Amino acid sequence: MTVSEPSKPTPPIPAPPAAPLPRKLTKPTAVTPAAAASPATSASSAEAAKWGRVAEDGTVEVREGDEWRVVGQYPDGTPDEALAYFVRKYEDIAFKVHTLEQRHQAGGASAGDLVKQAGHLLTEATDAAAVGDLAGLRERLNTLTSSLSEATAQEAQQAKELVDKAIAERTALVERAEAIAARDLSKVQWKQVTAELGELFDAWQAQQQNGPRLSKGLSQQLWKRFRDARGTVDKARRAFYSELDDTHKTARDAKTRLVERAEALAPRGVDGIPAYRSLLDEWKAAGRAGRKADDALWARFKAAGDALYSARAEQSAAEEADSAPKIEARQALLEEAKAVADEPNIKRARALLTGIQRQWDEIGRIFPREKERALDDRLRVIEQALKAREEVDWKKNNPETKARANDMSSQLLEAIEKLESELAAAEKSGDKKAAKAAADALEARRTWLNALGG
Repeated sequence: MTVSEPSKPTPPIPAPPAAPLPRKLTKPTAVTPAAAASPATSASSAEAAKWGRVAEDGTVEVREGDEWRVVGQYPDGTPDEALAYFVRKYEDIAFKVHTLEQRHQAGGASAGDLVKQAGHLLTEATDAAAVGDLAGLRERLNTLTSSLSEATAQEAQQAKELVDKAIAERTALVERAEAIAARDLSKVQWKQVTAELGELFDAWQAQQQNGPRLSKGLSQQLWKRFRDARGTVDKARRAFYSELDDTHKTARDAKTRLVERAEALAPRGVDGIPAYRSLLDEWKAAGRAGRKADDALWARFKAAGDALYSARAEQSAAEEADSAPKIEARQALLEEAKAVADEPNIKRARALLTGIQRQWDEIGRIFPREKERALDDRLRVIEQALKAREEVDWKKNNPETKARANDMSSQLLEAIEKLESELAAAEKSGDKKAAKAAADALEARRTWLNALGG
C-alpha cells in the first residue's frame, strides 16, 4: 500500500448468536463509508428504534421480548448508520419470509418444500445479526408451518401412493419380461419378442426418469429381475441367430453349387430342361439362405432356366410354323369325315373312316400339342359315333340274339292268343274284373312283342 492511499476501515462486526448482556465486547473495527448504507429516514429510524439501540462504542443490540441481545458492532459510523445496516439484515430475512408467504397463497408450490424452506428461515431468524421484529418473523413462520401441516400430510400420502403405484407398475414390467423369458424361446418370432422387450425397457426407463424415486434396495431388486430376464432372452436370441447364420451359410453354399450347375446346362438348350427341373427340386429343398443372398442367387438360377426355356420357346415357334400345313390337312380330313355319319351302310362308313384315319396318321405330329389334341378329339367323336352304330347293328343281327328273340316271340304269340280267348269269354259272361285283368295282360304282351320286332 502506498502513502497516498487512505486506510480501509473494517466492516461492522456481527455479534455471535444468543449472547446475553452484559458481555465483554471485542475491540471494534472501523467501517468504510462505502460499506455503510445511506442513513435511514426519520420513519425508518423511529421503527428501528423500537427494536434496536446503539451504545457509545458502536455496539448494536436488538430487543426480543423484554431482553436485549447484542447483534454486532458498528464503531466508525453514526448510530443511525449502525441501525440502518442491521435493519437491512432484518429486511433481507423479512423479504424471504414475505416471498414464502406469497408462494403459499398463490398455490401450486409443494407444501413439503415450503415447510422445508420455512424451517431454514426459522433457523436464520433465530439469533440473527439483525435489528427488527425477529420474534414476529418467527411467529409468522410458525403459523405458516402449522397451516401447511395438513397439506404436507396429504402430499406425503400422495407421494406414498405414487411410490406404491410406481412399484406396482415396475413390478408388472418385470413380470412381463420374466413371462417372455419363460416362453419356449426356440419357437418364438424373434422380431416380435425383441419389439416387446424393447417396449418394456423403454417403459422402464421412462418410469425411472419421470416417476417417483424408489428405495435403493427395492429398486435394485426389481432391476436385477428385469435385467436377468433380458439376459435370458438376449442369450437365446444370440444362440438362435448364430445357428441361423450357420443354416444360412449351408443353404447359401448349396444354392451356389446349384446355380453353377444350372448355368452349365446352357449349351444343352432344350435338352437341359429336365435336368434343370431336377435342380429346381433340389433348390426348394435347400432351405433359406437369407433374403439378400436368396434374391441374388435366385436371380442367377432363374436366368439360367430362362435361357433354357427361351430355347424351347424358339423351338416351339419353329415347330408351330412347320405344323401349319399339317393342321390344314387334318382340318380337311375332318370335313371328309362328316360323310361317315351320313353313310347309311355301316360297312362303307367303316371303310371311309379307316381311309381317313390312315391319312391322318401319315400327316405326322403337330405342334403345339394343344392344337393336336383338339383335332384328335374332333375325329374321336366321329369314331365313337360309328362304333356305337356298329354295336347296335351287331346286337340286332347276332344269330344267337335272333334265335332267342324268335323263341320269345313265339311264346308271346301263344300267350296273346290265350289271353284274347280269356278276354272274349270274360266279356261274354259279363265278368268285368276278369275282362280287365285279361285286357291288361294282353296289352303288356303285345308291347313286349313290339319291342322284339314281332
